[in-house]
Amino acid sequence: MWGGRFAAGPSALMREINASIGFDKRLWRQDLRASRAHVAMLAAQGIVSREDAAAIGEGLDRIAAEYGREGVPEDPALEDIHMHVEHRLADLIGPAAGRLHTARSRNDQVATDFRLWVRDAIDDVMAGLDSLQRALVGRAEEHAEAVMPGFTHLQVAQPVTLGHHFMAYYEMLRRDVSRFADARARLNRCPLGAAALAGTSFPIDRDTTASALGFDGPTANSLDSVSDRDFALDYLMAATQCALHLSRLAEEFILWASQPYGFVSLPDAYSTGSSIMPQKRNPDAAELVRGHSGRIAGAMTSLVVTMKGLPLAYSKDMQDDKPPAFEAHDLLALSIAAMTGMVDTTTFNADRMRAAAETGHSTATDLADWLVRVAGIPFRQAHHITGRAVRLAEDRDARLWELSLDDLQGIDSRIDASVFDVLSVDASVRSRISHGGTAPEAVRARIEEAKAALEMDR
Repeated sequence: MWGGRFAAGPSALMREINASIGFDKRLWRQDLRASRAHVAMLAAQGIVSREDAAAIGEGLDRIAAEYGREGVPEDPALEDIHMHVEHRLADLIGPAAGRLHTARSRNDQVATDFRLWVRDAIDDVMAGLDSLQRALVGRAEEHAEAVMPGFTHLQVAQPVTLGHHFMAYYEMLRRDVSRFADARARLNRCPLGAAALAGTSFPIDRDTTASALGFDGPTANSLDSVSDRDFALDYLMAATQCALHLSRLAEEFILWASQPYGFVSLPDAYSTGSSIMPQKRNPDAAELVRGHSGRIAGAMTSLVVTMKGLPLAYSKDMQDDKPPAFEAHDLLALSIAAMTGMVDTTTFNADRMRAAAETGHSTATDLADWLVRVAGIPFRQAHHITGRAVRLAEDRDARLWELSLDDLQGIDSRIDASVFDVLSVDASVRSRISHGGTAPEAVRARIEEAKAALEMDR
């Protein structure tokens, strides 16, 4: 394609290091779509003839059918998906194929294709997150009153409900959706027509091609158009944050499935066995989701480092922009699907969760709050009194509510029998009625809001 300038072709090693067809063939749908929009605009502007434009359009349709049926062939000598399409188009329609590249460069071409791909990837991820959010909300509704321990530092802290716990992950994913939506809105400008870096002298209509490709309009600066990969970084950063949330949820399932917890029984579909220990049921799907988060974060870091310090406009380093995005997207899609399946089909042991919530003196804060609310004691003093009660219960190997009234009044005479109304885990959970709290009525209210929001999003 540049033979007029060079007397000899590249070495075999140069062909190998220079070729990107092995990975950028994934852009073939986007490349054909952008080419159709480009040639239609060229014809409308009188830059190419209607006859040539029609022949090019028919040829592109034939290539789409071939690639869809047989896959994309890989010829390192043709370097990338753009030249593969152009070469095949020339085979099919002859010299008219050469008019397709009028008023564009591979620089704006790949920037457009890649934006289209990232936009499609965001749409895929948001659809997957919608399914996972619905699964979380459904299980939260089912278990809005199921008491379980809430943890800090992996120590039993206060009782909560499983429904409340699931809704915490719904909130995380809600923020992830907003980040992907923001990234999509920012990327939705079309670089096509920026050409190599300076624009073009042909009387093109960039608004037309932008509209045909579903963009909000053309990019504003030709230099930035071909050198910008912020849209890919936005996607990868949102994907990394989302993967971290999925990893945290996966870790919960891994812990809950272990025998010391026994909170859940994972389905066979998302578990594996051992080659030597017949009794094992390993949470491998959840562990792989947890592991994928590191690879997704690595993909984000890879592109950050690639882009660091690149001068304007295009540099060949940017050929390495796509593998990280492709890998991260594949891993994220798998992770979302796996977590959706686990949330949907896992069996929860409510009795085991309740028993765990009753350990660790999880209602100690309720005793302190009662001392403040009923006895009028300053909280710091109430905290000290409660700590003495906890120590006594530990010495007796008893739960707080198993102490007698005499035991409690021996610590502080202002305690009366009504304190036992707040010391059970059910009473503790029911009392947390503040906005965003774990009380079943508060959880159900948030569930209804979430269901309405999901329907609005759809």
